[in-house]
Amino acid sequence: MATNWQQLRAELPQLVEQSRVIAEEGEVATYIPGLANSPKDALGISIFDIKGERITIGDCGIGFTMQSISKVFSLLLALMDSGEERVFEKVGMEPTGDDFNSMLKLELVDPGKPFNPFINAGAIVIASLIAGETPAVKSARMLDFIRKLAKDNSIGWNEDVYSSERDTANRNRSLAYFLVDNGILEEDVEETLEVYFRQCAIQVSCANLAQMGLLLANNGFDTETGEQVIPRHFVQIVKSFMVTCGMYNASGEFAIQVGIPAKSGVSGGILAIVPGQMGIGVVGPALNNKGNSVAGVHLLARLSEQYDWSMF
Repeated sequence: MATNWQQLRAELPQLVEQSRVIAEEGEVATYIPGLANSPKDALGISIFDIKGERITIGDCGIGFTMQSISKVFSLLLALMDSGEERVFEKVGMEPTGDDFNSMLKLELVDPGKPFNPFINAGAIVIASLIAGETPAVKSARMLDFIRKLAKDNSIGWNEDVYSSERDTANRNRSLAYFLVDNGILEEDVEETLEVYFRQCAIQVSCANLAQMGLLLANNGFDTETGEQVIPRHFVQIVKSFMVTCGMYNASGEFAIQVGIPAKSGVSGGILAIVPGQMGIGVVGPALNNKGNSVAGVHLLARLSEQYDWSMF
């Protein structure tokens, strides 16, 4: 059903303020020191429609790092660089039901490869499949890719967040060495992690996420130029992962309550899309116990119910 934009513009400010109250139930991520000072009660949303409608409400002036949202785009870049067959030799296509940084199934389930590209182990492997002779080249290509999709050449890295992720990454290093031992990760651990930390530390806005989401909602076609920026089949792959794995181990609950493809990050960002209609960027740094923005999820659930956005 087409969204009534006049109604949405009128109602969205109140919906944002009602969801903002829910932020009190969450906590800002502190295990990455660079995220610890994020404003707990912040909430903002940008919605970009394929037909050119744009709306931005709330605290959308806040810049935040992509964190796990970057996994959507590193997967796309790896698919374009290395091909589908190579990518899925190294990572699976199934949800885990475990925490995003768990290594449990790497040991318990043969052949010891990550279940999907959106858990940390999977995303580390995906970072190794981005083309480039050095970590600097790979990271620069990833940044350029994000800038192109967001149509914003001012996007860069948050160096403080990058440094704090690199310096506190004992779990991710453990995952990477486990993957080497399993024969899944074939590149140097520290060089691969450099690419991974850099992609997580790309700083964006709600509007940037909405613009990137718009491209995915339109099956990889630029809504202004008609250019096929990303192959349609690869967009279909990432949208499927967003539905099944995008909200960590709350993805099933999110599919029932909201019913649209989405990917969250522990900075409080959420990238969401209404297929064929719109791209959505949300920021709300207070997280629930699954690592998702508590106010952001609440807001998307209200919007989906009110405007019939669910795919199901």
